[in-house]
Amino acid sequence: MIAPRTIRSLKRGLSRNALAKVGIAIVVVVLFVAIFAPFVAPDRPGTQNLNESRQPPIGFEKATTQEVPVKENGSVVFEDGQIVTENRTVYENSSWDHPLGTDGNGRDILSRLIYGARVSLLVGFFGTGLAMLVGVTVGLTAGYYRGKVDDVLMRSADVMLAFPSIVLAIALIGVLQDALEQSIPDPFVQTGVAPAFRSALGLPTGMPESTTLPGTIIVVVALVNWVWFARVARGEALSLREESYVKAARALGANDASIMFRHVLPNAITPILVLGTIQIAAIILLESALSFLGFSSANISWGFDIALGRQYQSTAWWISAMPGLAIVITVIGLNLVGDWLRDALDPGIEGEGGV
Repeated sequence: MIAPRTIRSLKRGLSRNALAKVGIAIVVVVLFVAIFAPFVAPDRPGTQNLNESRQPPIGFEKATTQEVPVKENGSVVFEDGQIVTENRTVYENSSWDHPLGTDGNGRDILSRLIYGARVSLLVGFFGTGLAMLVGVTVGLTAGYYRGKVDDVLMRSADVMLAFPSIVLAIALIGVLQDALEQSIPDPFVQTGVAPAFRSALGLPTGMPESTTLPGTIIVVVALVNWVWFARVARGEALSLREESYVKAARALGANDASIMFRHVLPNAITPILVLGTIQIAAIILLESALSFLGFSSANISWGFDIALGRQYQSTAWWISAMPGLAIVITVIGLNLVGDWLRDALDPGIEGEGGV
């Protein structure tokens, strides 16, 4: 249960921090569209329509130069047996059917952004949770026992920090391959609620019945980021192990595991949770980078869509720009929320997290 003093501190910090309100609004919106994607997506994210490929976003026009036959009085002009052509600039207008445009295969970018949010948030939350579980366990053990146990565990953490995150992640993916990939059913689609809703509004049906959960990516990002949680948990355990309530529990015969998880951890949880919020943003960035490089099994994700748009940078910039903007906005929102929690609850951990 959250202490009343903590709630008051959070409210006071929120009332004084306009950026925190912006961050919370961003996170709430991203969570909402990710959860209710079958209801809010304007089109099927995987449906191709080559007749509408590279359609620009609302407010932009796509100008292309095409070589077309020259006609006089409705007839094609020939010269020396060859059709006479000329270069003509053709403007293609945007459409409210695809407010953020379409990609090279005519797929709706907004719909792909909405469904891509699911993958990024799943990896962010599950990856952070797994990293927190491993890191906190290692950190509490190292800080509580100290001595040789502390040396072995934290030197292992230092070795992990010696490798660049992206390089270590790629190496781990090479070991794990796709053994942990899972498919999560979409309850809104499989129960028929979303199809009925979309049919009533005249929207396209046939939304994806499941979401790919890149389990290998989740495990990899957790193994890359557990070190930050271990460092914070160790520092808290080193100070809390000397508190009077810990000594009293030890005198009453409580075992070490009970002391660590019933007495030390609850009093160290605040900085760990604050760090977790910041780490979600870092893990989303790492997942996007791995998807961009082709190491994720998810075919609807922000990083994957950025990679698809590389070949169209000069003619259809929005294909890469829109998912990139989604990443930037989401990460900024999460960081603003993390800063608010840090300032309100534990300003002493500023600088941790590696974002």
